[in-house]
Amino acid sequence: MAVLFQVWEMTRNPFAVAAIGVAQAVPMIVFGLVGGPVADVLDRRRVALAATAGQSLAATALAAQLVVGSYPLPLLLAVLSLQTACSALGAPARRTFIVRLLPRVLVPAGIALHMISFQVAMMVGPALGGLVLGVASPAVCYLVNAVALALSAWTVWALPAMPPERSAPAGPAPSGPAPSVRPEPAASAAVATAYPRARGARLRRRMGTALTLLAEGVAQVRRDPVLRGSFLLDLAATLLAFPVALFPMVNETLFDGDPRTLGLFLTCVAIGGVTAGLGSGLVTRRRRLGVVQLLAVGVWGVALLGFGLASLTGLAWAALAALVVAGAADTVSVTSRAAMVQLATPDSHLGRVSAVEHVIGVAGPDVGNARAGLVAGLTTPAWSALLGSLACLGAAAWVALTHRQVAEFRVAD
Repeated sequence: MAVLFQVWEMTRNPFAVAAIGVAQAVPMIVFGLVGGPVADVLDRRRVALAATAGQSLAATALAAQLVVGSYPLPLLLAVLSLQTACSALGAPARRTFIVRLLPRVLVPAGIALHMISFQVAMMVGPALGGLVLGVASPAVCYLVNAVALALSAWTVWALPAMPPERSAPAGPAPSGPAPSVRPEPAASAAVATAYPRARGARLRRRMGTALTLLAEGVAQVRRDPVLRGSFLLDLAATLLAFPVALFPMVNETLFDGDPRTLGLFLTCVAIGGVTAGLGSGLVTRRRRLGVVQLLAVGVWGVALLGFGLASLTGLAWAALAALVVAGAADTVSVTSRAAMVQLATPDSHLGRVSAVEHVIGVAGPDVGNARAGLVAGLTTPAWSALLGSLACLGAAAWVALTHRQVAEFRVAD
């Protein structure tokens, strides 16, 4: 929210706000896909720890504006891209924590609890951010973000090791201690010379393995009509109708640009999400999770249609109420989709499939924000919301007709 506010205050240009989505979407896609194979090769706890520490350092660089003054727009977006890249690299590893730490029967409930915690943070964070922006500057918000991420890194450090599950190597293990051999000086020199070459060859083999693993994850999603249809539904909701980039512009129209009210938009989305999360048992106990996601995406599109109409007619509180409904629908959609992915994917492939899910689930909103800003620049923010919601509803209907396996998906006993 601080980035949205800072860029809007610097430029008053919808296209500059759209650039935020691009600056986040590109590293999210690239490093999110790379993070999947990494999570299937390395200890997932260590991957998440390094990524979260990188996010904190990037947030500290943004907070340095307290000392050096405001960054020019390209530098601001570059540091934001760095923080997003760190987040994307560790996200597939973090997504495997729930299924590794909980019994399978509790995985849907664990995902729902995770969504509640996320929505509570999203409810409190923007409201707090609006208050801070009202009395201080975006750099103070970035400083709070840096401290929070440092605490997050500490909690990841406290988790147990979580290496990916692999098949045991063939053949019996050698018994007894390994012999100790002290090489001669000439042999030591040869080893020292060959070591960089061996390390380079090993790195090339690992890169080739990572690309192969990534291709396998993408191929599995492409072959499975349930996964493919579920991800297409998510893209319909985010690419075509995500409204967050419109909030500073709509806030300018409805509340005269008051930074304290800007936080209300995201807070209303979160209030709906928390409300839906508290009743998440109604979702996690459903066997036909695909039907749940289809209905949730439909409600999301209708709610954002109402948001666009309210923005067009100047009904401020109706616009905020529509965002509450949209937030509830979004939580139901994400919870049902995540449960299907986690339960249908073997642990050996969970990192790379989670990478695809993460890219779609997070980069989709970033690209959707870019789309919203571009359309708002060509028309108005209200019309951008209206056109996006109608496109979302049309695309969701197309997925329902062409991917009937999504509606037929049932959770096994």
